[in-house]
Amino acid sequence: MATIKQALISVSDKSGVLEFARGLNDLGVKILSTGGTAKLFTDNGIPCTEVADYTGFPEMLDGRVKTLQPKVHAGILARRDLPEHVATLAAHGIPTIDLVVVNLYPFAATIAKPDCSLEDAIENIDIGGPTMVRAAAKNHGHVVIVTDPEDYSSVLAEMQTNNGAVSDATRFDLAKKAFSHTAAYDSAISNYLTTVGSDGARSEFPAQINFNFAKVQDMRYGENPHQNAAFYRELTTVAGSIANYTQVQGKELSYNNIGDADATWELVKTFEQCACVIVKHANPCGVAIADTALSAYKLAFATDPTSAFGGIIAFNRTVDAAAAVAVAQQFVEVVIAPEYSEAALQVFAAKPNVRVLIVPLSNAHNQYDIKRVGGGLLVQTPDIFNVQLAQLKVVTKVQPDAAQLQNLLFAWRVAKYVKSNAIVFCNNGQTLGVGAGQMSRVDSTRIAAIKAQNAGLSLVGSVVASDAFFPFRDGLDVLAEAGAKAVIQPGGSMRDAEVIAAADEHGIAMVYTGYRHFRH
Repeated sequence: MATIKQALISVSDKSGVLEFARGLNDLGVKILSTGGTAKLFTDNGIPCTEVADYTGFPEMLDGRVKTLQPKVHAGILARRDLPEHVATLAAHGIPTIDLVVVNLYPFAATIAKPDCSLEDAIENIDIGGPTMVRAAAKNHGHVVIVTDPEDYSSVLAEMQTNNGAVSDATRFDLAKKAFSHTAAYDSAISNYLTTVGSDGARSEFPAQINFNFAKVQDMRYGENPHQNAAFYRELTTVAGSIANYTQVQGKELSYNNIGDADATWELVKTFEQCACVIVKHANPCGVAIADTALSAYKLAFATDPTSAFGGIIAFNRTVDAAAAVAVAQQFVEVVIAPEYSEAALQVFAAKPNVRVLIVPLSNAHNQYDIKRVGGGLLVQTPDIFNVQLAQLKVVTKVQPDAAQLQNLLFAWRVAKYVKSNAIVFCNNGQTLGVGAGQMSRVDSTRIAAIKAQNAGLSLVGSVVASDAFFPFRDGLDVLAEAGAKAVIQPGGSMRDAEVIAAADEHGIAMVYTGYRHFRH
């Protein structure tokens, strides 16, 4: 391991860089720097040489050209183990640059601004920075590249331990991180620019789309034991997403745990009222709103106690001891909430296999919803639409009363998260029967009614949500026979008149939303 004698530091994000530079100076490392970074060092008494003075060429073109110069790049790219490279440096009086510390213009932050213009975006495309990063990463056998301020302390500690040197393993790890950094940077530029047309108009979808995720963990197996799997997190995770979980206790999350946890959390966080959601195999098997976490849990569990066995449970409120005691009485895989009382955590501690997750509560959502298909991707905007009371259209002779309307809105919100074809019976802020994923809507209706019957729940006076229109009247006949008195659906069938007539015949109120919620 060779001692680091000279470093080049040029950073846009200056967090932690003063402390790092002081540490390098204490180790006798000469520091080269540019523009604002050099001024920061000088103002704080840290010796440094401006790159312009080092190369003999001034920064030019409004700062577009600073480090694009042979004296910089030869010092970075020269292999110290090749005599001809060493001789070339000596012949031209070029010292080696052994440490490169660079992070890039804030392109992603710039384009995130609502008033960002194309010109602003273009001016925040870094050229010299990525070039230095890639050069140093390519020559990682001899050069240390640092792109993340989080790595300053560990690199400095290693240099202090190893007489100013950094190990081969660390240099390689930092090089991999550097190439990932520039790849993500270029992806952001491509994703943005390929949405801009020649006339300046923006498209919702890029002409070429690039995604960047960092691996969180390898998993024991995938959906089934014969499949391998890993979990990846977006480089900048969406606030309130399941990827932001903190695991308090329990076994390692499995592939299926994370998939089901996402479905559970995405539904529960859409409710303004205190809510509990129980999911099994990506479908809600119990949902309820109530005054307390305990009451919501009891109502959700009562929907389908059989399916709730080994399910995922989520709350959108703090879980207190009373709710924790009730949950801990059952076999549960994962519990999710924004917070837990200390007493609740003590209750779960007695069940060490239960995975307890904390996820910040936020209604932020992913930019895109993505599905992998053979040889490609299906990309769409997420389904975040929630119909409001004023948008409902009553199409039957019977008018829903105020209580029914609130229950219809509740049922509609649940149905959006049930696999199509989806039928959801509800009453008093509680699901009573859920029919999911059937090839025909009438079969989903029958299954939902059977589920309620098996749980000992009456459907008399209930309301029903259907995620898409009823193609025939048979579904209406089944739910009417079960005792439902109001229905919410998108409308839009060729046989709408037939379905409305069936509702009138049964004395059922029906409202249209004008929006369907297929979930495949």
